[in-house]
Amino acid sequence: MWAEANLSKIQKYAKDGETIIVPGKVLAAGEIDKKVTVAAYSFSAKAAAAIVAAGGKTMTIRELMEENPQGSKVRIMG
Repeated sequence: MWAEANLSKIQKYAKDGETIIVPGKVLAAGEIDKKVTVAAYSFSAKAAAAIVAAGGKTMTIRELMEENPQGSKVRIMG
C-alpha cells in the first residue's frame, strides 16, 4: 500500500521553502499556502494545481533524486 498525504498535512508540518517527499500519492483534501517543493509518485490533479498556485513546485521522486542525489534537506512525509 502506498502512503498518502493530503494538502492539509503538508500545510501543517512543512515549513515555507522546504522540500517534501511523499512515497505515494498527494491528495487535494485541505488547503495549502506555503511555497514548498513536493516530490511524490503521483498527485491528484487538484493537489498539483494547488501546490503550484501557492508558488510551490511538484516533481517526481526520480526528478528529485537527479536534482538532489544526496537527499539533503528533504523531509519525508506519508
